[in-house]
Amino acid sequence: MIQAVGLTKQYGAKTAVYNLSFQVRPGTVTGFLGPNGSGKSTTMRMILGLDEPTSGQVTIGGVPYRRLPNAPRKVGALLDAKAVHGGRSARQHLLCVAQLSGIPARRVDEVLGVVGLQDVASRRSKGFSLGMGQRLGIAGALLGDPEVLLFDEPVNGLDPEGIHWVRNLMRKLASEGRTVFVSSHLMSEMALTADHLIVIGRGQLLADMSVKDFIAHHSTGYALVRTPAEGGEREKFSKALTDAGAAVQPEQDGALRVTGLELPRISDIAYDAEVRIWELSPHQASLEEAYMRLTSGAVDYRSTQDPRQGLQHAAPYAVQGPGGYAPPPGAQGWQQPYGQQQPYGQPGYGQPGHEQQQPGWGYQQQPMAAPVPQQSYAPQAPPAASTAPATQPVAPAAPPVPPAPAALNMDKSDSEDAR
Repeated sequence: MIQAVGLTKQYGAKTAVYNLSFQVRPGTVTGFLGPNGSGKSTTMRMILGLDEPTSGQVTIGGVPYRRLPNAPRKVGALLDAKAVHGGRSARQHLLCVAQLSGIPARRVDEVLGVVGLQDVASRRSKGFSLGMGQRLGIAGALLGDPEVLLFDEPVNGLDPEGIHWVRNLMRKLASEGRTVFVSSHLMSEMALTADHLIVIGRGQLLADMSVKDFIAHHSTGYALVRTPAEGGEREKFSKALTDAGAAVQPEQDGALRVTGLELPRISDIAYDAEVRIWELSPHQASLEEAYMRLTSGAVDYRSTQDPRQGLQHAAPYAVQGPGGYAPPPGAQGWQQPYGQQQPYGQPGYGQPGHEQQQPGWGYQQQPMAAPVPQQSYAPQAPPAASTAPATQPVAPAAPPVPPAPAALNMDKSDSEDAR
């Protein structure tokens, strides 16, 4: 059993853990939850004697870790799967740990088979994927067949099959009477794996209870009701429920979320109001919803509301009326941006009110002038009331028509001249 009493850890002016007391009992999987920076890793390091508490104490079986005889054979831990020499193979790494702890070498191949790495045991660990590294770390924790096991994010990087395997492994170890302490951010997985929860926030204890009690204490169950929308039945039923003291919230799909009344009472109200019911089902909040409600005030790192904030640029020119983009004050030689006007030869080309505002033009930093065709153009005066720039492109003249051949019996030189 792991027991912490008044555990406090300070790093200079920062208090990582404050007056934390809890017990991790054998025979159950105890989940250790909390937001990032709440002190979970610091607590686990103090349990394993890697960090000295500022005050308080934590013991394993009544003895601090540093005073346990042959501690690696009594306590196994996975805190950092990357803490492996990359030049060693999986077997060599486990052999080093076994020799330092007085564990028989035959145990290495046994745990490699347990975690599924027997086929890659001779490969260097630096070529392992994140999930394979996690399996190797779990193998190191199981090496001494310990009675107490601590895992920090054991399913990080594992595929669904690996997550399912870890879940079954944790429950199997607990069923053998071992003490299993697991830290994870996957609420759905904790709901399937853990029997008991210890939740901390900003270094302080927030909850210490079973998963079932945690969900019941920190969430609200509700009933989901579906009724026909035609004939005003839904509105009539919603008013009847409100008059009976229920809280009614419409869902996006047209259903009604009802809290404050039991299902038999909701059914009686529908019968008295002569309202047809298509669905009446109870719903209980998930572990994730309960956790989010409890720890909402203990989160230190939050993202901005708009992830694109600070990345948007202002348009170089303001849009003014039907004339499209107006030049900035004092601009010289400004021309309409290319692609904003009617195609060449179309009526009204270059005239105010015929510009095509292209989406996304506000991100164009330097407008491009329209390309000048190779043919010559006849001068065209802009309209008297035009507000367009002084230099206006005009419609091109019709291209010259090549002369037809004079006769069909031309010789070769004549045909080349004609061409």
